[in-house]
Amino acid sequence: MKLVIISIFVLIVAVQMYIARSTQQTEQHAYKVIKKFDKFEIRKYEAALFSSVRLNKKGYKESSSEGFGILAGYIFGANDSNEKIAMTSPVIMELGDTSKMMFMVPKKYSVKDLPHPENSKIVFEKQEEKIMAAIRFDGWADDEKIEKYKSILKDELVKEKLNFSSKFTFLGYNPPYEVMNRRNEIVVELLNYKL
Repeated sequence: MKLVIISIFVLIVAVQMYIARSTQQTEQHAYKVIKKFDKFEIRKYEAALFSSVRLNKKGYKESSSEGFGILAGYIFGANDSNEKIAMTSPVIMELGDTSKMMFMVPKKYSVKDLPHPENSKIVFEKQEEKIMAAIRFDGWADDEKIEKYKSILKDELVKEKLNFSSKFTFLGYNPPYEVMNRRNEIVVELLNYKL
């Protein structure tokens, strides 16, 4: 019996290591770290194209499943050419009175190359290069943790006398079935930041 338990444990760890490796190989929104502080860092993000869907719901719990389902449907083939598009990381959620979820479009595509989505709620938007402050937390994300780290980041930015946007965004890097080494972040754009 002990051998069976050890074997199952080893199998679970091996599967999680494989999943973590595939997550690390997923194309990510590229950025360069400009400055590190004790609790957060400042990054310069490259311009990128995103597929997005706006939801008339408030908060992470209410919005995440619906938004993910719509955008995942599109990249898994719910488009006019039934084309599968690679998943990218992180999944981005702007949270406020309404929510917006975004997936970065792989770099090999331009708007004219992308298949047309079957779901009319999906739109494509180009975001220019920007300077962001980011704070990281581990484990599973929920509305309470998101608010906690948003508050910590806000306090740190005020302490450092950095001007920032009112729009905070959640970044989730791991698929739901990845249980080890989960990475979550709260980011906000810095205003008038001098490099």
